[in-house]
Amino acid sequence: MPLLRTTRSLRTTVLAGLLLAGTAVVPLASAATATPLYKNPSASVADRVTDLLARMTLDDKVGQMTQGERGSATPAQAAAARLGSILSGGGSTPTPNTPGAWADMIDAYQRVATTTGLGIPILYGSDAVHGHNNVAGATIFPHNIGLGAANDPQLTQRIGAITARETAATGVKWAFAPCLCVARDDRWGRTYESFGEVPDNAVANSVVIKGLQGAALGDTTSVLASAKHFIGDGGTTGGVDQGNTQITLDELRRIHLPPFQAAIAHGAGSVMISFNSWNGVKDHGNKFLITDLLKGELGFSGFVVSDWNGIDQIDGQTGFTAVEVKQAVNAGMDMVMVPYDYQKFVATLKAEVLNGDIPMARIDDANRRILTKKFELGLFERPYTDRSLQSDFGSAANHAVARQAVRESQVLLKNDGVLPLAKQDNRIFVAGKNANDMGNQAGGWTLTWQGQSGTRVIPGTTILDGIKAGAGKGTVVTYDRAGSGINSSYKVAVAVVGETPYAEGQGDRPGGVVLDAEDVALLTKLKASGVPLVVVTVSGRPVDISAQLPSIRGLVAAWLPGSEGAGVADVLYGDHNPAGKLSFTWPRSASQQPINAGDGKQGLFPYGYGLSYRRR
Repeated sequence: MPLLRTTRSLRTTVLAGLLLAGTAVVPLASAATATPLYKNPSASVADRVTDLLARMTLDDKVGQMTQGERGSATPAQAAAARLGSILSGGGSTPTPNTPGAWADMIDAYQRVATTTGLGIPILYGSDAVHGHNNVAGATIFPHNIGLGAANDPQLTQRIGAITARETAATGVKWAFAPCLCVARDDRWGRTYESFGEVPDNAVANSVVIKGLQGAALGDTTSVLASAKHFIGDGGTTGGVDQGNTQITLDELRRIHLPPFQAAIAHGAGSVMISFNSWNGVKDHGNKFLITDLLKGELGFSGFVVSDWNGIDQIDGQTGFTAVEVKQAVNAGMDMVMVPYDYQKFVATLKAEVLNGDIPMARIDDANRRILTKKFELGLFERPYTDRSLQSDFGSAANHAVARQAVRESQVLLKNDGVLPLAKQDNRIFVAGKNANDMGNQAGGWTLTWQGQSGTRVIPGTTILDGIKAGAGKGTVVTYDRAGSGINSSYKVAVAVVGETPYAEGQGDRPGGVVLDAEDVALLTKLKASGVPLVVVTVSGRPVDISAQLPSIRGLVAAWLPGSEGAGVADVLYGDHNPAGKLSFTWPRSASQQPINAGDGKQGLFPYGYGLSYRRR
């Protein structure tokens, strides 16, 4: 017996040493099998993962936990580093930017990955946040703020399904969506990514996850969802992007946690950690938030991914250190997004395991979570793009759903009898920088990270297009951006004003969200004409319009409608009775920020407000 115990102890020590040295340990039964168990699609996912883990070296495991950007890692480089994932950042696209070129690019990554070593496929991710917005020709839906106003979760789920189909058609099987932030200060540059200022808005619309992931992740039309950003990103002091959320644990649970509870109930496969701090501690290194709260209390069984270079910010200095890597991974981070420094990260993470600062159990847990989703997605059996899905990419049917979403999201805030617009025998003067600009109405995260102004940057209809197309017999529609040429012969003027594209911190407005000089000058000119004035705001949040409101006969909040400006015209003409309700309190002035339902402040229009047309 003593000899037997000694032999077993020696064997255990040798096996542990081999693992840390990067040598796989394959079970004897598996080694004798012609086809490894993990390659058997009939076996359970759990058994396949266990078998594969036993065959993986430390290098394999560290690689699976690493995500690089396509611009920094060729297919051969990604395979050599055993990277588990590749992403396209905002605007990072192949040339030409077509579904076919995307499929060619991603299939090239898969081809090398699946013929190297253990043949583990990569998981390709992209910010498909209002449609597959990086790809030219994709259907671009309203941003979340509009869907929150529409308050139609079934439609939101349908939008998720269409987005998933168009995303999968290009080979991307992981969408960095939905954003389930509860935006509590409209000065924040990501307010439009929020469904509303109270958790119920995000909870209700979290069904978009069911649309993205489908009935089963293994369906060819399904993609992995990523609930983001955990946690408190919408509650930072002053609405500062990536700032400090200074609230109690009770408030964190009450305001910011419910959407993630809902996301987990819907089976969200991944969760992305937020850039913000909570009471001075960066979320990316907070073990209580990631392991104790998310994985422990909420029971999240998918994998956790960092945001873009998120671990760099843990110590407040540029770049990441071994200490930051150790803190993030030990806090519960499973996959780390290191777009351009993946080689340094791989080496650092491996060193931290070898020196004992990160336990192998933590590495194995992360890999089990990641590999489980890869098996569930069917990537081992079907790593390549199903190009048959490209047949309805950006189809008329998909655009019709987008138009429906636009119609439902319009919020009628004021109407002194000027709306709906008469279709017959009318003279309509249209003006404003957002009346005939697809880029402005789509907003950020459209083709590029920050978005871009431009009349025809994406397929679809501008608001002006919709007004012209909806005009009936005897109606004249005239357009001038600056309002030049308006006179008393016109029966109504429609001014389309508001914001131009931005994303994340570049949209922070510490001084409040106000009309720019061009908009103010336009409204002044139109007021002076004496023509009844309708104002449509195209914006990612409420805009301070109190000073102009007395001279406005009709006011409609169109948010960021995306590709279907004609949906705005559907409401202006009364083809669709406005039913949208504010999911954000509309402030009387910028000085009221932050303002939210229940805080005792009196806004210009309260949360939940929205008029409809009276039908005779």
